[in-house]
Amino acid sequence: MAVERKANVKWTGDLLRGTGNIHFNSGAISDSPVTWASRTEAPGGKTSPEELLAAAHAACFSMALSAGLARARTPPKELDVSATCVLDKVGDAFRVTEMHLEVIGTVPGASEESFLEQAEAAEKGCPISNALKGNVKISLKATLSK
Repeated sequence: MAVERKANVKWTGDLLRGTGNIHFNSGAISDSPVTWASRTEAPGGKTSPEELLAAAHAACFSMALSAGLARARTPPKELDVSATCVLDKVGDAFRVTEMHLEVIGTVPGASEESFLEQAEAAEKGCPISNALKGNVKISLKATLSK
């Protein structure tokens, strides 16, 4: 079962002074402005491809971890997941070089060890993690809430 999702961008102008507008075809997210400055300086209320990639990774990982914990009969009460995407200059080009995942989980019945095992398995099985592997260094910090 293949699933497709689509977004569009209309860009006006050159890279440094131009602006883009991202349209999410699902309608779930309002149109969002994007600029080079929002990528490399202060966001100023605009998004960036790296922020969108971090959001996609955090959402995908949280779903994968939630599923794994439920299969282990310790469904989560709450997972607080953050993803930090790093854009860096490598040689003459900019590249996404790292993605840092951090999760704090409230998971009744789970031990620290089992939570960490499930988090590591979720990172390995997450479709966004797998899309990045081989190109981006992925780190994971998983903490079970007390």
